[in-house]
Formats: sequence, structure tokens, C-alpha cells
Amino acid sequence: MRATLGETADRTPANLRRAAPATAITRPAARSIRDVADSAPQGDQSGPARPGILMGRAFGIPIYVSQTWFIVAIIITVMFEPQVGQHVQRPLSYLVALAYALLLYASVLLHEIGHSVVARAFGLPVRAITLHILGGVSEIEQEPHTPGREFLVAVAGPLLSLALGAGGYAALLLVPMPDVAVLLVQALTIANLLVGVFNLLPGLPLDGGRLVRAAVWKFTGRQRTATVAAGWAGRVVAVAVLVAGAALSATGGADRWLTVIWAALVASFIWVGAGEAIRVARIREHIPLLNARALARRAVQVPHDTPLAEAVRRAQEAGAGAIVVVGRDDDPVGIVSETAVIATPEHRRPWIDAASLTRALDPGMVLPADITGEELVAAINRAPASEYLLVEPTGELYGVLTAEDVTKSFARA
Repeated sequence: MRATLGETADRTPANLRRAAPATAITRPAARSIRDVADSAPQGDQSGPARPGILMGRAFGIPIYVSQTWFIVAIIITVMFEPQVGQHVQRPLSYLVALAYALLLYASVLLHEIGHSVVARAFGLPVRAITLHILGGVSEIEQEPHTPGREFLVAVAGPLLSLALGAGGYAALLLVPMPDVAVLLVQALTIANLLVGVFNLLPGLPLDGGRLVRAAVWKFTGRQRTATVAAGWAGRVVAVAVLVAGAALSATGGADRWLTVIWAALVASFIWVGAGEAIRVARIREHIPLLNARALARRAVQVPHDTPLAEAVRRAQEAGAGAIVVVGRDDDPVGIVSETAVIATPEHRRPWIDAASLTRALDPGMVLPADITGEELVAAINRAPASEYLLVEPTGELYGVLTAEDVTKSFARA
């Protein structure tokens, strides 16, 4: 027997069932709100948190700097200052060393802009560029549609870094500069060449891994197979970086422990990124199977001034898993938050209107009941929320889709 609102006999979530068309009040059959009444309230799902401090925009793309970047900037400044101090006195030597740290991350930013510009040229939206402790990342929202485009997006960043390194080397040969400027240009030249070469290492999440994926994708015709292969290559690269760091530290030197720590940090970044790429590839294989109708919860509609206790009673009676509040013209105006219902003690529910626990329906929260696959995922990404209203082509209410149920469907994949 299914547990519904007000019952305590069975609090285990029921399996989701495909919704069968019915009246506007009893749409899809799904689990009851009471099925999750004993679960912990979830955090706000209204949208993604900012990845750092917004520093500006390039080509319309927001540029963020993570708080961890400031730690690395200080470390770079302190470590580079002794070399600068051989040419200029303090405190100017610290300012030059800080300038090196800033220019180094400017080079990383140009590397990421290279990826982003090529991606946008292919019509791929870029959400943001973030600079962090280990470099930077371009948040490209969609995958390239062909191996050739994947190759070009991936190679753009390393090529730009190598070009900056080549430009620095040419400047050293052709342009007369004071000693401190020579030191600065030399350091930036070497750094850009290292960034370019390191990112070409053949494993995800590095750019070289994306080149491997493009090659395997072209050869096999299967993007998922290519991603998994490049992900495992990334794990091999991670182990190689760790071993190389240990080998370098064995040669001695005052910075040997820093070498080990840095190698371990980079190796862990690559290992985790490679594992995430493999996991996402498996999830993406499940995306075409997503069906809003199959995941929908039956919804009961109540007037905006209905007490919460009465709204819950109606949901229990209908075996519904969601409550939709309607206005005076009987049009839906919001969805009652399941988390808020769970958090409201039963003795208070008769004195609270259901509308007070309702999130207003933004345009992106109303989806067609027939939406599926990539289109469904894109709609959720465009308007992050905890619940979505599903409507028929005729405009009638079909049911409610929750982000939690979509996430669980991925977990079962």
C-alpha cells in the first residue's frame, strides 16, 4: 500500500510509473509527497553559484577569478622575487614579481579565450571562463557535433600558448631590453611553452585528451567510446605526472617537497577530471532515453487561498506527488515546494496558505509534456529550478517534473 500524506505505514519512495492521461487534477501517476516526508530538506536549486569574482568580459563571455588564484599569485610572487631582486631593489622587486604572476595568468586567460572563440564560431555557447589554482577552464555548454570541430576547439588553446611562447622568444632575439625585462620575458616565454606542451599531453581533461577523443571518434564513429578512451588515457597521464614529480624530487634541491606537492596536486586534478569525463560519457548515453512524461508526477490543482493541510489532503486523496496553485482564472501560477511542505510541521499546516510555499512560475519552468532527451536537459540548464510544470499541446496541465527525479533517473543509468 502506498504511503500518502498523513500516513506513516510506509515511507519508502515508490517506483516512478509512466503517467496516463486523465483529468487536469489527476494527471500522471507517481509517488506521493509523503513518500519523501522523512527525507532531509534539500538546498536551493534556483541556479548555479558563481565560480568566483567577476573581473570583466571578453567577447561577451564573463571572466571569473577563483579565490584560490590569489593564493597562487602570492606564492608565485614570493618565489620569483629573489630572481628579480638580482636586478632591482625592494620593494620594486616584489612589484615586478607580482607583474609576472599577473601576466602569467593573462596568458592562461588568452589560452582559454582561444578555446572559447573557436567554440562560439561553431555556434557552441560559452557560459564563462574561470581562472583557478591550476590554470583556467572554459565552460562550453555543448559538445562539438563533429570530430573535426572537437579537434579545432581543443587545439586552439595550446596553439595560442605556443604562439605566445614563440613571440616571447622572438622578442628576446630582436628587441633590446633592460635586464629585468629580459628576465620577465624569459620567464613568460618558458611558462607559455610549458603550458602549451603540458596541455597537449594525451589525456582528458587536458586539451591533448580532447585531441585523442577527436581521433578515436573519427576512427570509430562513436563519441562515447572516444570519451571513455581519452578518459582512461588521462588516468595514465595522471600517474605519469605523479611519478615524474617524485623522480624530480629525488634529485634533491631546496624545492623538492614543493615539486612533490605540486605534482600530486596536478595529478589529482587530471585523475579526477578523467574520471568525471568517463562518468559524464556514461550519463550522456542515457540522455536520449529521458522522457518528461515518464518521469512526471501526478499533480493536484488547488486555489491560491487553500490551506496547506487541505492541499496536502487532496494530494493524498488523489495519490498525487505535486501540488499546483491556480489563480482566480484557474490558470497555474506556481508549484508548491516539496521541501517547504516537508519542513512545515503538521500542526501549522491548517493555518498556512498553500500559496505561501509556492514558487512563481517563470517562463522557463513551463515545459511541453512531450519534451525528451537533449532538449529536456537543455531546458533544465537554461532555467535551473526544483520543479517544472508540464503542459499538453492544448495548454492543459499534464503534471510536474522535479529536478530530483531527473537526477535519480541518471543515477539509475
